[in-house]
Amino acid sequence: MSDRILVVDDDMDLQLQMRLQLEAAGYEVLLAEGYSSALVVLGKTKPDLAIVDMMLEETDGGIKLAYQIKKATPDLPVIIVSAVTSRSGLEFDTATAAERSWIKADAFLAKPVRFEQLQREIERLLNN
Repeated sequence: MSDRILVVDDDMDLQLQMRLQLEAAGYEVLLAEGYSSALVVLGKTKPDLAIVDMMLEETDGGIKLAYQIKKATPDLPVIIVSAVTSRSGLEFDTATAAERSWIKADAFLAKPVRFEQLQREIERLLNN
């Protein structure tokens, strides 16, 4: 059985690209367009990992969603992806425990994300 990955992003082109790449790599993919739809998906099934865009319906919607995911299932790995660094110049990271304590994610990747980079993080977090 393949690992199930939830992809939450309001950019439908990016969502499609990510789904195709993840499925080609052998993962089962669940999709959600935003915070609310992700909560519905999470209420129905438990993915093995979540990839969440930082800016969803609200600027910090992805951070709120990561918090909700970790609160409900602390062992579920979360990767936040965002273009916030290129848009604002602000840099985020999850390298230290202090950063992870408020970001509530296991990894933070800046968009555009190369699939090889994303796949390395997925494999690291799923211990494959």
